[in-house]
Amino acid sequence: MGPDTKERIVYAAMTLFARKGYGSTSVADILHEAGVHAGSLYHFFPGKQDVLLAVLDAYRQGLRPMLLEPSWKGVDDPIERVFALLERYRALLASSQCTYGCPIGSIALELHEPDPPVRELLAANFEGWISAVESCFIEAGDRLGAGVDRRALAGFALTTMEGGVMLSRTERTIDGFDGAVRMFRDYLDHLEAAV
Repeated sequence: MGPDTKERIVYAAMTLFARKGYGSTSVADILHEAGVHAGSLYHFFPGKQDVLLAVLDAYRQGLRPMLLEPSWKGVDDPIERVFALLERYRALLASSQCTYGCPIGSIALELHEPDPPVRELLAANFEGWISAVESCFIEAGDRLGAGVDRRALAGFALTTMEGGVMLSRTERTIDGFDGAVRMFRDYLDHLEAAV
């Protein structure tokens, strides 16, 4: 039983939590998806919440290599990098007929009052996303105006994405996501025009 077994369990749980939700995924589901026995899972994880913590940590560690770098490849303009990131979410939504949801946002919404370790890792994931987008807005320099709070603007980008995903998943059309991103772009255009 090597590290690849642990990775299989985490990947299986990632897949199931994204598809079915955390609460609707049983340990038996994870075992079946990973193709392992209960002893293998419990060797690495005392319980289901420990699997969730490993999943959230994997997302946190994968933010740059799995999401940011592919989204930003070949995009030099810092503001356009933000929209390239949003476009990546749009592509995932569109390719799934609007069933895809941001896995961190979905878990955060599903768990009414998560235990502190889960809440901390959810926050760390959102923090990583916001910090990455904030760095783009900082790199944009004076284009956005000296008084613009880059951190709050990055939080606005995150809520635009999460809200757009929720609308599109509910309505099963990409229109909600597109409308949210269009309004976000319009807001940034106004910020740039005001400088």
